[in-house]
Amino acid sequence: MPRSVITWTQDVTAGVPLPRFVGRVGAVQVAICEYDGSNRLWTWWSPLAEDIWGHGQDAGAAQQACEAWLRGWIENFRPFFA
Repeated sequence: MPRSVITWTQDVTAGVPLPRFVGRVGAVQVAICEYDGSNRLWTWWSPLAEDIWGHGQDAGAAQQACEAWLRGWIENFRPFFA
C-alpha cells in the first residue's frame, strides 16, 4: 500500500482522548474516523464528498479503507491538474 499523505490525529476534550481521529493533508481536513459503540465498528467518512462512508473492525482498518477510497476518488481529478 502506498505511503499515506494523511496525518491522523486523535481528538481530545478536556485532556481526555476521544475514540475519534481526524485526517488532514496539510491544513485541509479530509477524513474522520470514529468509534460507533452501537455497532461496535469504526466508521469513516470524508467531508469532501456527501454520502461516502464505510466501516472497519478497528481504527487502523477504517483509516486504511478511507485512504484507499480517497486515493481512488481524487484520481478522477488528475486531468484538472495536468
